[in-house]
Amino acid sequence: MSRIAVLGAGAWGTALAVSLARRGGHELCLWAHSPAHAEELADTGENLRYLPGFILPVDVEITPRLNDAIDGAAVILCVTPSQNLRSVMEQIASHLKPTQVLLSASKGLEEKTFLRMSQVIAEHADGNPIGTLGGPSFAQEVAAGLPTAITIATDDPLLSTRLQHDFSSPSLRVYRNQDIPGTELGGALKNVIALAAGIVAGLELGNNAAAALITRGNAEISRLTMACGGRRETMAGLAGIGDLVLTCSSNLSRNRTVGVELGRGRKLPEILASLNGKVAEGVRSTTAALGLAARYGVEMPITEQMAAILHDGKSPRDAIRDLMSRPGRTE
Repeated sequence: MSRIAVLGAGAWGTALAVSLARRGGHELCLWAHSPAHAEELADTGENLRYLPGFILPVDVEITPRLNDAIDGAAVILCVTPSQNLRSVMEQIASHLKPTQVLLSASKGLEEKTFLRMSQVIAEHADGNPIGTLGGPSFAQEVAAGLPTAITIATDDPLLSTRLQHDFSSPSLRVYRNQDIPGTELGGALKNVIALAAGIVAGLELGNNAAAALITRGNAEISRLTMACGGRRETMAGLAGIGDLVLTCSSNLSRNRTVGVELGRGRKLPEILASLNGKVAEGVRSTTAALGLAARYGVEMPITEQMAAILHDGKSPRDAIRDLMSRPGRTE
């Protein structure tokens, strides 16, 4: 039996804790940032704020104390919002043991530095093994035990195999790969395209437009991913097209939902306030994606239009018009 610390008691962190508990064979600790939230989780046995309707098994330890959570953990699963990960790593860095595995399940980019989550972790970990988890995986469905396939990426094949075994269950099929940049960028950049897909739905532009948006979105994600050292085959797998299609096509997608409301004419601050503390990672990742694109000289027209809508007040209809009127080119 190994101890796994799940850092982050949002919907996704809670779902992973429930899935790991259902699998059995692990000692589990779920860390909540807020003491009040940790107390609420312990008292009710349910994450009423972020994932209501799913009972946390009684053997999942809940704590608001970071050092208690990671103490003795073989695997530290980081599931915080991307913009909060650096703060968490700063707090635990001096307490890490060299053998502890740091596995990121946060799908985003740091806004100011444009860093992937594994890069943020590496800045605060002294040689610890690092990996990332990706793929099409809505928290509600993972918590419900519906069949889901994900991928875990590490540089070490033996570690990948170990983590594959630790997370696999009858309802969670785990693949492995060695492409950390591709797995992370697929998970982060698909949120930007999901915002745009939501706008297409909110404007009622039809299925043709939605399919074109997803396809061309995958093209620009792939260009940037390969420029950053990722692999094209990763973009054709679970962390690439799998996660992209899921996030762009379902009403369970938070980023798509934000896009739908933008397409209907609501303002971004009002939409974000209505999420009640939940995070739409694509809003922040759009800026970081454009920063990376500029650094590597990669063209990302959909992402550029999303940034103009989010941060410059551009009309969604004007953004669609500008995309449709771009000069003709080969595919």
